Amino acid sequence: MSKTFRIGDLAKQAGVKVVTIRFYEQAGLLPVCERTACNYRVYAQEHLQRLNFVRRCRELGFSLKQIKDLLQLSAAQSPTCADVCNVAADHFKQVESKISDLKRLAAELRRIASSCDGKRPSAECRLIASLKGA
Repeated sequence: MSKTFRIGDLAKQAGVKVVTIRFYEQAGLLPVCERTACNYRVYAQEHLQRLNFVRRCRELGFSLKQIKDLLQLSAAQSPTCADVCNVAADHFKQVESKISDLKRLAAELRRIASSCDGKRPSAECRLIASLKGA
């Protein structure tokens, strides 16, 4: 018999919260699990593997739709690597855009921070003024 988990044990094994598992189930990222006679969820090793895959994708910033696409491609009978690469390429473009935005933000924060003398009251702080658009 293969190992099974209750939802709390699955959450610990995967390093996520129970509410996250329920959310992923509702979002269709985790397959429906069996239930005991007392209506407790019972998860199999496949659920843990899928949950680890989803968690890793989320850590890397993939959207729920992208994760669904990757899951469908991994389950398809004959997906081509090009299909998987297309999902990755789209995500790469988003990551590059975020990096560019963060670099601009870092430069602006660096500029503002360098003008701070630390002597003004916080209400007169140049950083606050800049964030207000003044």
